[in-house]
Amino acid sequence: MPEIYDRPGPSGRSNGLNGWSSFIDALSRLDAGDIKSVRAALAEGHERIAAAFADDEVSITRLVRARGQVIDAVLRISWEQLVATEHACLVAVGGYGRNELLPQSDIDLLVLYQADQFDTARAGIERFLTHLWDLGLEIGHAVRTPAECAELARDDLTIITNLMESRVLAGDPALFARMRAATSSEHVWPSADFFSAKVDEQNQRHARFDETAYKLEPNVKESPGGLRDIQTIAWVAKRQFSAQTLDGLVEYGFLSEREYNDLHRGQSFLWRVRFALHVLTGRNENRLLFDHQIRIAHMLGYDDAENTLAVERFMQRYYRNIKALSALNDILLQLFSEAILHVDDDEERPRAVNERFQARHGFIEVTHERVFEETPSALLEIFYLMETRPGLHGIRARTLRLMRRDRRLIDETFRDSIHCRRLFTEILRQRSGITRALRRMNRYGILGRYLPNFGQIIGRMQYDLFHTLTVDEHTLFVIRNMRRLSLSRFDHELPFASELMQALNKPQILYITGLMHDIAKGRGGDHSELGAVDARAFCEAHGISSEDTEMVCWLVRRHLLMSMTAQRRDINDVEVVNEFAREVATRERLDRLFILTICDIRATNPELWNSWKESLLTDLYMNTRRALERGLDDPLNRDELVAETRSAAAAMLTRGGVNTPHFKNLWTRFEPEYFLRHSPEEIARQTKAIIRHGDDNAPLVTLTDIPDQGTTLFVYTRDRDYLFGVTTGVLAQLGLSVLDARINSTSDDYTLDTYVVSEHSGEPISEDFRRREVEDALVAAIADPTVESIDVTRRAARRNRYFNVPTQVYFSQATERDCTVMEIITADRPGLLSIIGDVFHRCGILIETAKIATIGERAEDVFFVTDRQQIAIADDEVLRELRRTMTQELDRADH
Repeated sequence: MPEIYDRPGPSGRSNGLNGWSSFIDALSRLDAGDIKSVRAALAEGHERIAAAFADDEVSITRLVRARGQVIDAVLRISWEQLVATEHACLVAVGGYGRNELLPQSDIDLLVLYQADQFDTARAGIERFLTHLWDLGLEIGHAVRTPAECAELARDDLTIITNLMESRVLAGDPALFARMRAATSSEHVWPSADFFSAKVDEQNQRHARFDETAYKLEPNVKESPGGLRDIQTIAWVAKRQFSAQTLDGLVEYGFLSEREYNDLHRGQSFLWRVRFALHVLTGRNENRLLFDHQIRIAHMLGYDDAENTLAVERFMQRYYRNIKALSALNDILLQLFSEAILHVDDDEERPRAVNERFQARHGFIEVTHERVFEETPSALLEIFYLMETRPGLHGIRARTLRLMRRDRRLIDETFRDSIHCRRLFTEILRQRSGITRALRRMNRYGILGRYLPNFGQIIGRMQYDLFHTLTVDEHTLFVIRNMRRLSLSRFDHELPFASELMQALNKPQILYITGLMHDIAKGRGGDHSELGAVDARAFCEAHGISSEDTEMVCWLVRRHLLMSMTAQRRDINDVEVVNEFAREVATRERLDRLFILTICDIRATNPELWNSWKESLLTDLYMNTRRALERGLDDPLNRDELVAETRSAAAAMLTRGGVNTPHFKNLWTRFEPEYFLRHSPEEIARQTKAIIRHGDDNAPLVTLTDIPDQGTTLFVYTRDRDYLFGVTTGVLAQLGLSVLDARINSTSDDYTLDTYVVSEHSGEPISEDFRRREVEDALVAAIADPTVESIDVTRRAARRNRYFNVPTQVYFSQATERDCTVMEIITADRPGLLSIIGDVFHRCGILIETAKIATIGERAEDVFFVTDRQQIAIADDEVLRELRRTMTQELDRADH
């Protein structure tokens, strides 16, 4: 029926929601049996809603209701024309019952029928449901009597929740009334039981999402602070107060006008994001996957700004939104708890804490509503009191509400107050509760107001796979990691770091460093240098001594030094260690930098922390400590270290019963660099393996699981073409990751190659059968001279494919030895090292050492290379050709 359509505009698109009421009226007069016309009307409605969204011409609330109007009209005409019975009723339930339908939301229906009239109603109901399928509607439905609804709802939280959100569409309203009466709180799920179950359900849901919404690909609906949290508030309100909408809570006094506006604004933003997801994907998608984030940012009108991508601006808005909603969810659920479960608590006499605060059932609260207005510093004092009073477990909801109202009082006068500054530093000095205090301060909007520069990083994300948390959450995780090292009950996690942390004087200096180390991210420039400026201002304002201030500023400025040195330079070289020791200069700096580095890496991306990284940092720490103890004016030299390592390895072999002439004769073939790059334990173990192997011409391949380091792979074989590429290709095809490679040659053309490897998950290779699989595959490939490359068929992870990382190649000359340092930044993928090894062979390049680093979607690998005469590459033309070939090969689409 053409009269229901508006004429398309000049662009050919329908006119959004202009004339919408007429459209719905005309739709309600359609012949349901005319499938083609009804389907066309459904499509037109969908297109008009999508056009209105794209043009941003109406509120998202109206758009969400608009689809419900279309479905309502189609279902009503279909029911009225196809179901010829008075003994049944059509009911919308769930989100559709709330009249909240996004483009691809589920359409859930309940058909109620009179118990003794099913045979009468059956044919019409079946015609109706078949008709809906013919229309292309994806319907979820149940057919039940009111009594069956009550019986099923009795033991099923999901069913009772759906039935609470129901409304009549067509048919006998008396059946609906009977169902609502039978499922009321007087008969099933009393309000207190329902509330407790919903809180448990929410806690379990949050746990499934790792208890934080600050993940790379959040779920708009299910993650903490998402739409489901808002719905939980509404469900409890309906069960307890019969409030059908959130604004009904305002009338009951459980929601202020400001809180309602905040909830409504937050819900509207999430609806817009979810609406865009549905339009973009054409399905009921609620996950903000990487490949959606950039396009949705564009759809919602975000543009790139200085130092910030459009997608980062959009995601910061998202994270700040869910942070605010999470705080509101806390307040409201606690208010409900007090009203539903602890209604008599207010009658109990509170215990005085001081003149501003009192405690009731383990929760702190203000003594009167003007406490914060009269004493603004109490906004910090409350967190200090919770740290110093072990019996306090939380903040009463009405006090949280007052904190939200009065946090505007944290202004320049507040920040300049000596009393407030002293309170804040006291919070950082306590023996327990520091992490919890800072997280609560951040959650309730206090921390970002007290430290405005911290406020700028709240919700800030970096669009990559390496940084898994927003900057503010990462910062608090760093401090949390420091706190765990300070507590003996967590010694088993990182024993050595825990020992150092617990021996520190003034640990609060490290907490201040953690708070400041990334505070300047997103401003442009070097965030470490800018952060050191902020750190100095903070320390001077808060009365930190000049000596401690210098320590904090140095740590913030150089907080990446140790990780960069350990992961990108050859820390087995004494010159590298001596250079690092000169920069660090003191044992106290070394201890604090070591702890900060570990806590920072573990808080950046916990999945990338492993025993190998721990061993790298520990080795660098121990070697540097030794250099500092020896004295910076008397550094170790290479000859001393070679002699020392040989002596220690020889002692181990002798104790192990290995004949001295055997291993000393073997060692005459080894270059000094081998003894510099391997520990005495590694040398002794590899020497034993070679002696046992004897004169067998087959390659020797061994896998050893070393405690606190991971799995070490050793390859001893006559040198051959493409050896590095073949070895790393086999490992990639088997799903293993290479973390480190040390390539050495003997004087008679054998290789002594040592790799540190792990499973793709980061775990060491623990099963015997898995070790045998790897060893056998490597022996077969290396022994076959016709094998020049490995076809790695494993695909890159889904997330990696959404990032474009053009290959970059940089050269420098190693100051510590005669070789060239080649840094390759490119997209990470299975078989990457094999491709690089193939290019090296074709260009006549030898590898001495490889430092492998995966930074999310990026591989940032450093190779120490020489020409075939084993000297540094000095010819600029050779370097240009190597860069051109490597870049061309790595950027080829088929890799």
